[in-house]
Amino acid sequence: MFFDSWQGVFRVLAVGTLAYLALLIWLRMTGKRTVSKWNAFDLIVTIALGSTLATVLLTRQVALVEGVAGMGLLIMLQYLITWTSVRVGWVRRAVKNAPTLLLRNGQPCAETMRRQRVTVGELRAAARAAGQASLERVDAIVLETDGNFSVITSGWDGSRDALADVESRAGTHVT
Repeated sequence: MFFDSWQGVFRVLAVGTLAYLALLIWLRMTGKRTVSKWNAFDLIVTIALGSTLATVLLTRQVALVEGVAGMGLLIMLQYLITWTSVRVGWVRRAVKNAPTLLLRNGQPCAETMRRQRVTVGELRAAARAAGQASLERVDAIVLETDGNFSVITSGWDGSRDALADVESRAGTHVT
């Protein structure tokens, strides 16, 4: 069916505008972390928010207030989990993966790359993006919790404290 009624169109426009504004207010109230780079947990919450917004927009059986309450619940749960994960180690480990070492001293960590489903070509691309022409000149490439690659190049001063929370091949941390 191409057209039901003008009442339906006006409902979508009014409810959509109000639900969108409510979502923006919720997100603004909970701070930058709510919309920061995504890990798997953030992606799930974002998809759930989109689904809730679409349901409120297109389903007459769901009232605007119910939809705004649902979005608020999802955002507040996200806020609570991220707030707790900053303060409680086991929650942080349950919600986020540790960064993973994929290349050390110019040598790819083959088993770790296989487990993380990363190719040598992706390591080369990360090195190029960091301005490096050779993997041999790279001290480390780390797969971060949000899926991005961090490239650490030669010329460090001896300290490797940026790698303290990175898992190595054996599941231990880099020292």
